[in-house]
Amino acid sequence: MAEAPLTGVRVLDVATILAGPLAAALLGDFGADVIKVEHPRGDSIRSHGADKDGHGLLWKLVGRNKRTVTLDLSKPEGAELLLRLVERSDVLIENFRPGVMERWNLGWEQLHAHNPRLVMLRATGFGQFGPYAKRPGFGTLAEAMSGFAAITGEPDGPPTLPPFGLADGIAGLAGAMAIAFALYHRDARGGDGQMIDLAIIEPILTVLGAQPTVYDQLGLIARRTGNRSTNNAPRNTYRTRDGRWVAVSTSANTIAERVMRVVGHPEVIDEPWFASGNGRVQHVEELDATVGAWIAQRDAEEVVRCFEEAGAAVAPIYDVAQALDDPQYRALSSFVTLEDEDLGPLRMQNVMARMLGTPGRVRFAGRRLGQDNENVFCSELGLSREELLSLRERGVV
Repeated sequence: MAEAPLTGVRVLDVATILAGPLAAALLGDFGADVIKVEHPRGDSIRSHGADKDGHGLLWKLVGRNKRTVTLDLSKPEGAELLLRLVERSDVLIENFRPGVMERWNLGWEQLHAHNPRLVMLRATGFGQFGPYAKRPGFGTLAEAMSGFAAITGEPDGPPTLPPFGLADGIAGLAGAMAIAFALYHRDARGGDGQMIDLAIIEPILTVLGAQPTVYDQLGLIARRTGNRSTNNAPRNTYRTRDGRWVAVSTSANTIAERVMRVVGHPEVIDEPWFASGNGRVQHVEELDATVGAWIAQRDAEEVVRCFEEAGAAVAPIYDVAQALDDPQYRALSSFVTLEDEDLGPLRMQNVMARMLGTPGRVRFAGRRLGQDNENVFCSELGLSREELLSLRERGVV
C-alpha cells in the first residue's frame, strides 16, 4: 500500500466533543500520528451515546487511529509536558472557551514560541472574539442560529433539529480542511505555522447555500417546506405499496421529464411551466399527487427498478441496517470491520474519500484511557517510569 499523505505529521488532539476530535480523526485516517490528550478523568465523549460493556461506541469511531495519553493541563507539570509534545508536533487542536488555554500558559503566543511551525486549530462555538465568544457553544446552537432549524420540518410544524451532531460534523470537516491548507502553506510555500479560528456557527452557513444572498437581493426568507424543494419539483419522499419509502429528486430538467414519463404523464412535459425548476415548483401539488399516486400502487423494489431503467433519480430510504447491507456501499467499502481489543469485530464508517495514489486507512478503533502514557511520556519524552508513577499519584496524568 502506498504511503498515506499525512504520514510523518503529528497531531495533538486536546479537544472534546465533537468538532475538534472529528477533525483529528480525519487527519488520522490519512496517516497522521494523532495523540489524544485527555484529562485523567477521560474525555466525556467516551460516555456519550450508546455503549457496550461500558465501552462508548461513539468514542470507538471518533477516537480511531489515535494514541491516548492523559494530562491535567491546568497543573503546571501537565502544561509543561504538553509543551514538550508541542515542540515535536505539527498540529494542535483544542476547543476550550477563549482564554482558558491562555490561563494555563498554553495560548497561541506561548505555543508558537515553542514551535513556530505549529498549526493550531481553535474550534469553539462562536469563535475567539465577539460578544458571544465566551458563551458555551455546541453544534445545536449553530443549527439553531444558522437558519438550518428554521427551514427544517413540516410547514405547519416546529423548527426541527437534527438527531445527530450535524453542525459539529460539518465543522470537523472544515477544520481538517483548514489544517491541510495551513500545512500546505507551511511546507510547500515556505510559510510559518499559524492559528486557525474555527467557529462552529460558520461552516454550516456555507452548506445552507445562497439564503443570505437571496435575502440580501430579494428580501426573501426561506420557510419550512417539509421534504419538498423550493428549487425544483417533484422532489419529495413517497410511500410505496409495501409500506416502504423512497426519495425522488429532479434537480435537472431532463430527470424531471423522465420521472413524468415513468409515472405515465408525459403530457405535462409540454407545458411551458415545466421547462424550469421554478415553474415546476408552482405546480408542486399537481406533480406530487401524480408521482405519489403511481408510487403508492407499487412495491418499493418495482419503483426503484422502473426509475433506474428510465434513468430517473430515486433512492430507497434506509435505516442504518439497510445501509450496511446495500450493494453500492459494499462495492465502495464504505464500512470497515476492525478487530477491536475491547469488543472484537467492530464495524464503522470507512475513510470517506478514496485517494487512489495515497489512500487513507482505519488502523484501529478508539483506545483505552491513557493507554499510551508510557509509550509517549517515557519512550518519546524520556521520563522514567518512576517519574510517570509520581505524576499519576499527583493527578497530573
